[in-house]
Amino acid sequence: MFKKLFIPSEDSDLTHMALLVARLWFGLTMLFNHGFAKLAHFNEIVGTFPDPLRFGHEASLVLVILAEVVGALLLTVGLMTRLAAITLVIDMFVAFLMVHKTAMTEITQQGVGEQSFLYLAGYVFLAIAGAGLFSLDEVIFARTKPGKLAQA
Repeated sequence: MFKKLFIPSEDSDLTHMALLVARLWFGLTMLFNHGFAKLAHFNEIVGTFPDPLRFGHEASLVLVILAEVVGALLLTVGLMTRLAAITLVIDMFVAFLMVHKTAMTEITQQGVGEQSFLYLAGYVFLAIAGAGLFSLDEVIFARTKPGKLAQA
């Protein structure tokens, strides 16, 4: 059962290309627009960083950086994709419901959690769909015959 989390499904070439695009889009956007900024400015923001789960400001920031840097990198290259996507789902779920305190009726208002809601949707999609054929998950964990990457 655990191994099934890392085995890509066998679908059409366009499906695999779409999964690659989604991984790159959501992974790199999170990494460059959010993860690296938090990492670079750690000392400046640690004291005021939200602590919705009551772990402490520093621990909360470290967990978010792990999700938004390490998780985004893993998602981008397609390594342990579902696990990486789940960490980002948790990150965006907390951001949307607890940090932004957004009710579902408010997502149409500008700047009230819409961005975290959209990221959440993308990461839920990738957690369900997996990495696809063009990923390190395929290279490392695939049950397929060698050479399948060349055929796709």
